[in-house]
Amino acid sequence: MSHLFVCTGEVSGDLQAGHLIRELLRQRPHLRITAVGGEEMVAAGARLLHRTTEIGSIGILEALPFVLPALWAEWKIRRFLEQDPPDLAILVDYIGVNSRVASLLQRRRIPAVYYIAPQEWVWSPSSRLTYRLAQQMRLMVAIFPEEARYYAAAGARVCYVGHPLLDILASVPGRAQARAELGIPEEATVVALLPASRRQELRSVLPVLLQAARLLRARLPQVQFWAPLASPHFAAPIARAARRYGLEDLTLFLPRPSPPKAHHLLLAAADLVLAKSGTVNLEAAILGIPQVVVYRLNPLTFWLARHWLKVSVPFMAPPNLVLMRPIVPELLQEEAQPERIAQLALELLTRPERRAQLQADYAAMRAALGEPGVLARAAKAILEVLDSETSSKEAQAPSALG
Repeated sequence: MSHLFVCTGEVSGDLQAGHLIRELLRQRPHLRITAVGGEEMVAAGARLLHRTTEIGSIGILEALPFVLPALWAEWKIRRFLEQDPPDLAILVDYIGVNSRVASLLQRRRIPAVYYIAPQEWVWSPSSRLTYRLAQQMRLMVAIFPEEARYYAAAGARVCYVGHPLLDILASVPGRAQARAELGIPEEATVVALLPASRRQELRSVLPVLLQAARLLRARLPQVQFWAPLASPHFAAPIARAARRYGLEDLTLFLPRPSPPKAHHLLLAAADLVLAKSGTVNLEAAILGIPQVVVYRLNPLTFWLARHWLKVSVPFMAPPNLVLMRPIVPELLQEEAQPERIAQLALELLTRPERRAQLQADYAAMRAALGEPGVLARAAKAILEVLDSETSSKEAQAPSALG
């Protein structure tokens, strides 16, 4: 029985890895899979070695509280690799830990594949990690066209499969059914607020989104605000903040274990999304929901990234990265002011020509993401690497008669 190790972190990585594991087991039911991640991977059929969904962050200062938990995770991974080495490792996103795990795997000569690779083609001023991963990985399974070109140019073996959200969102119901399930009247104007999948975003992004929502309600008193929760632990701080900004009627939507996920159902029912930068932006775009994207970091982190590390980001919202042009409005750092967010939101809710242009851009973006069947292609490519490595080991093993 072949043994796979899948390593990721944060809520989005756990979700993506869970879908991949489910497809791997569909194609190869007798695989044994050990995972670092979260409950989505367990539900898909993996044995959880260590939970990492609560220790993600973006930024230098923001990462400091998670240094010790990350080191603990790495220690457990190192011990696991020594005691029960897998036949193949699959690294999913989560570059902070996975870049070091890749080195551990290389030292122990455990073959590895990267799925949802680091977005160095977007943000990194240095290609050092790129070339190191190109050497360490047996295969980079790319989900963006530009990602595939970037890593291929660095010498990596690359397989472009398209974006897995095309498969994951295929089962999400349409607007009418989603509203019926949530009890939302057809005529209601609904704005979905998605401020946080990491704790740091409760401080940096949530307040500005709630202030923008308050301004928007002053212009559109009938609007309803809903917020799906990335974690049940976020319910209390979000509810307190909503009361502070006069949005006591904000509807909090708890996670649900079965598809469609809570936030997918709400996205399908919404007229507009106000969200932090992340996977949710691409989800909203694929479902055709207008959105305004916002992100803020600690001011010192932002200054260090821009002036010391020389990080230059052409776009932060994934829909804009697909075609490398501004499809959805995005506001970063000092640009993310409540008045500007509310103004852009109002335009998307009240100007039909603005919405029509956005839908045309969404269609072009979806076409660039590839065809459905992404998860099947990704799993097939990974299993081909596993089979190749297994055959190579068997060929190198001494004959039993020798």
